[in-house]
Amino acid sequence: MAGHAREMAGQAREVAGQARDVASEKIIVARGWAAPRLDAAAHSIEEQLAPKLSAALSQAAARIDPTPAKSRKTPMLLLFAGVAIAAAGYVLYRRNADQWTDTLKESASDASQWVGQKTEAAAGKVSGAADDVATKTGELGAKADARAEHTSHTSKGQP
Repeated sequence: MAGHAREMAGQAREVAGQARDVASEKIIVARGWAAPRLDAAAHSIEEQLAPKLSAALSQAAARIDPTPAKSRKTPMLLLFAGVAIAAAGYVLYRRNADQWTDTLKESASDASQWVGQKTEAAAGKVSGAADDVATKTGELGAKADARAEHTSHTSKGQP
C-alpha cells in the first residue's frame, strides 16, 4: 500500500504540474481578454459618466454655496465705458490736432511776413550803405584827382 501511495503521489504531482501549466495559460488568455474590456470601460466612464457626475457635483456645490454668484453685467459695463472713453479721447485728439494745424499755418504765415519785412529792411540798409560807400568813394576819388592835379602842377613849377 505504501508503494501504491507513492505511485499515486507521483501521478498527483504530474497532474498538479499539468494543472499548473494549463492554469497559467488560461490566466494569460483571461488577462488578454479582460485588458481591452477594462480599457474600454475606463474610457466609457471617463467620456460618459465622469462629465455627468462632475456636472452634478458642480450643481450641488453651487446650490449649497452661501456666497452669491457674481454678475456678468459689471465686465460688460466696464468694456462699454472703456470704448466710450476711447472714442471721446479720439475725438478730442482730432480736434486738438486740427487746431494745432491751424495754429501752425498762422504761425508760418506770420513768420513769412516777418521774414519778408526783415528782408526788405535789410535790403534798404544794404542799399543805403552802398549809396554811402559810392558817395564816399566819389569824394575820395575827387580828392585824389585834386591832389594828383595839384602834384602835377607843382612838379611843373606852377604854384
